[in-house]
Amino acid sequence: MIEYRGLTEVSLPASALTIGSFDGLHLGHQALIGALLERAHGAGVPSVVVTFYPHPSVVLRGRRPTFYITRPPEKAALLARLGVEHVVTQPFDEALSRVTAAEFLDRLEAQLHFRHLIIGEDFALGHEREGNRLFLRREAERRGFELVEVPPVTVGGEVVSSTRVREALRNGDVARVATYLGRPFALRGTVVKGAARGKALGIPTANLSLHEEQAYPGRGVYACWADLPQGRRKAVTNVGLRPTFGDELPSPIVEAHLLDWDGDLYGDELHLSFIARLREEQKFPGREALVAQIARDIEQTRRLLGAEMEDA
Repeated sequence: MIEYRGLTEVSLPASALTIGSFDGLHLGHQALIGALLERAHGAGVPSVVVTFYPHPSVVLRGRRPTFYITRPPEKAALLARLGVEHVVTQPFDEALSRVTAAEFLDRLEAQLHFRHLIIGEDFALGHEREGNRLFLRREAERRGFELVEVPPVTVGGEVVSSTRVREALRNGDVARVATYLGRPFALRGTVVKGAARGKALGIPTANLSLHEEQAYPGRGVYACWADLPQGRRKAVTNVGLRPTFGDELPSPIVEAHLLDWDGDLYGDELHLSFIARLREEQKFPGREALVAQIARDIEQTRRLLGAEMEDA
């Protein structure tokens, strides 16, 4: 897979194309990618995904963190895993937001010479979303490309969307998030030094440094798989404010206790896959009560992830 940081960096004689923010790359997005690859392979042309960063809503509506389910590097890696050959991450700014739908299609044609355009039900492009499905149907006939319209994907009677993924994340419902994504929700970050209270309690934790725009599950305790350079471990992960210690943190932190692990992880990259929510974060009357509850969390995590491994 080849990555580009803008349309002007790529020039293809022919292609099959889909366009969108694709935040989370959920099942609905994956249906679009499947249709893209089918058309690309059938026509013998490269598959291209054009996506945007920042997200248009950040530029147009001032949307603030926490936000991104998948940031550009993770999104590109997931697209590559699905089989996409070219990924264009187009910078989105106010100037681009004023480009008309016809002009944006001109730019796409000039750089990609696309023969197939795959879109979802609510897709639109160009200034004030003027390039809707009706517009694109007319343009497909006029310009001579095939327009492929992919219906939405539903789970439990709900249309899968990035908005629904974020809502489930905020509620800590990582099991539902996994049904939307077709995989567990994951966080990737660098292990940094914390207050070392876990180590003093005999339950050392790895504190994860996250990008400020990264979405993460709501406050609570979770059973996770932790992937690090040394291998995979079960982990009990707390997302929260450490109320028992009265730290008065400005925002939640993510700290994971890796089961059956003893080593220094500072500076290493850690990848956490959230499998189940064990409980809410709570304030305990003292250290002994906290340690006793964490011991129960560890045993529950062993049971849950042991069963998951057997099912796999």
